[in-house]
Formats: sequence, structure tokens, C-alpha cells
Amino acid sequence: MDRSELASRIDHTVLGPETTPGDVRRVLEEAAEYGMNACIPPYTLEDASAYAPELTLATVIGFPHGQNAQQAKRREGVLAWKAGADELDVVCNIGRLKAGEDDVVRTELAEIVAAVPIPVKVIIETALLTDEEKRRACEAAVAADAAMVKTSTGFADGGATTADVSLMSEYLPVKASGGIGSYEESIAMLEAGATRIGASSGVDILEGAP
Repeated sequence: MDRSELASRIDHTVLGPETTPGDVRRVLEEAAEYGMNACIPPYTLEDASAYAPELTLATVIGFPHGQNAQQAKRREGVLAWKAGADELDVVCNIGRLKAGEDDVVRTELAEIVAAVPIPVKVIIETALLTDEEKRRACEAAVAADAAMVKTSTGFADGGATTADVSLMSEYLPVKASGGIGSYEESIAMLEAGATRIGASSGVDILEGAP
């Protein structure tokens, strides 16, 4: 895989609690220079879409714990789309999933998917789930007509693994995210079945490409 193709699969990300508008502009500039997408906080979308209209912009919904009220997550998704988001990364309600309330999880996700005309990725936070729970989360995403599933927020104790990517790719295209900081790690995730990489180290990953 050449560098330009790899770049198109990277969501260059800045989502920390101290993220400033200046941090976002830097990420947008790097994404534009290297041919990556960008994943940014919702509050910066309007400015970002005006600053870098050529970029694919993803943002996060219900981030980082997914515990917002169902109506709030749906509204948040609509507002993000109207503000310029091209894709939504929605955090699954892990508490509901662990309680066995799969129907509620599915309904929440389906309402968000139905409310916006853009792709929705479902973050299932694999580090907090058993394999059986990961499968149920992926099944809920499929039933909700989500476009992709995503491994991690980057805020739990653990990130993407090739084993999780392989499991999740049985259901939907996978965005591997969380702890991916090198070219070699990125290629391992793609070889395991990922189609997208989420990383704050997008520039380092591409600079490490042969």
C-alpha cells in the first residue's frame, strides 16, 4: 500500500479534553497536507468546515462514555451534521449492552442513523467488553444500519487489537482506533481487516511509511 492510499484511510484525530481551536486548525492543516481525513470535536465543526472545506470531517457523538440520553444523542448527531460533519462516530451505550438491553442499544443507534444522511460509525469500546458482548454490539450496529464499527474512544484502558478488528470485521467495515502510533501498527490493523485507522499520530504513521 502506497503512502497516499494509506493516508486516505486515516482519520487524523484530536479529541482530548484540552483541545483548542488552534489544535484543530493544526490537525486540519496536517490532514490536508498529507491527504488524510480529520476527526475533531463537535464544537469546532462550523469553523473547521469553513477553514478546510475539502476535507472529510468526522466528529464524535455521546463521547466518550455513550451514556447521554437517547434523545440527546440523536439531537447531537443532527446538529453535528448541520454544522458540517461528513461522518459521525457514535459511542454505544456500554451500560445498556452489559445489562442485556440490546433492543435499547439497537433502537438508539437506529434513530441516530435514520436522523442523518451521512455515515455513522459505532464505537463499541472493545477494552470494556467480552468477546460475546463485542459480537452483540456489532449485531446491534448491523441491525441499526450503521456504516462501520469502531474499536475504541481512546479514553478507556486499552485500544485497538488485531484480534478485535478481526472479530468485528465479520460484521461491518472496521475503524481501528486507540493506541495506534506507527506505520507498522497501522498495517497490522489493516491486514487484520480494518478499512480505516483513527489516530492522533497520523503524521508519524505516514512519515514511517517506506
